[in-house]
Amino acid sequence: MATLKITQIKSRIGATAQQRKNLDALGLKKINRSVEHEDSAVIKGMLERVNHLVKVEVVAEGAKTAKVSETTKKEEE
Repeated sequence: MATLKITQIKSRIGATAQQRKNLDALGLKKINRSVEHEDSAVIKGMLERVNHLVKVEVVAEGAKTAKVSETTKKEEE
């Protein structure tokens, strides 16, 4: 499964109580702070409610494993 990098880009001031609870549940407390979560229906539902306050990026898991395998190949040679 893909990993989502979620960054809060706007303040929670003026947001509804439900939106603040969603930000807390995602682990976001301050502007420009980022967290990573697995891509799931629950996380997507929370992001849908606070999409105007956050920026979402998909982190490719394949790239992380590819770097490790390239390093091990060089060490084997």
